[in-house]
Amino acid sequence: MIYKVIAKSEFKRFTDALLRDNTSFGPRQVDTDSRGTAVYQFLPVTSSDDVAFDYTATASSAKHFFLPFREELSRFLFRDQEFDQQITYEANPIVLIGLRACDISALNILDDVLLHGHFPSPYYLAKRKNTFVIGMDHLPLPDCFCKSMSHHTISTGFNVFCSDIGEDYYLSINSSKAFNFLKEFDTRDPHDDDNCRLVERRKIISNSFLSEVDVTALPSILDIEFDSPVWEKWGNKCLNCGTCAMVCPTCYCYSVEESFDTNLKGATRQKKLYSCNLVDFAEVAG
Repeated sequence: MIYKVIAKSEFKRFTDALLRDNTSFGPRQVDTDSRGTAVYQFLPVTSSDDVAFDYTATASSAKHFFLPFREELSRFLFRDQEFDQQITYEANPIVLIGLRACDISALNILDDVLLHGHFPSPYYLAKRKNTFVIGMDHLPLPDCFCKSMSHHTISTGFNVFCSDIGEDYYLSINSSKAFNFLKEFDTRDPHDDDNCRLVERRKIISNSFLSEVDVTALPSILDIEFDSPVWEKWGNKCLNCGTCAMVCPTCYCYSVEESFDTNLKGATRQKKLYSCNLVDFAEVAG
């Protein structure tokens, strides 16, 4: 990890150049809810002026840039009694700006399964390696509980992470790509007072959490209460829609569908995000 300090005006120049020259996405306000609260979503951006750096939370996570709702795994072309299978693992480079520590922590959890697990996904790998992630710290909302899960701070999973220390950003640089990009801009090594401001900023963030969830021995409790009637109580309220899995930043269950072209000369195999809570999950014919 390399640490640098950059003035906020210079950081704007850096992000403007990066967003202008690359396909980029960041938080933007798309609506307001019934209570008048702003609703944000990760949408295309072309300059730092498009980015809502002070956003609260997005309606859906950054997961869908890496695990799209529907994704083609392969295509088949039929000829006579033979067929050709086409498989590509290509992903266009993109920039994601404005991710919070908890967003990036969720990506790290997906990495543990889809990159470092027993069966790594080449489709996920292609997208992850071709995404430049800029993280930003923030003061927690009243209902934020990521500190209870120890996911309010991160040290991996990003290219650059920015901590707000007043007139400057304290940059944690976690990739050679980010380091080379920043060479073109005015940065400096942190001074002692910068380090003190960073420590103070992290203390303020840590002490600002109002919500706390006790997860002590939670796996054991769930195991002990496996047959508890509480599951039936909440299960009866479930609409079996799968929305919980779609908005969850770490759910990755999926189904696979195969469909033929109308001319019967080709077919596709597609992966679709699904939920293991749905009654027909993993159901097969017969």
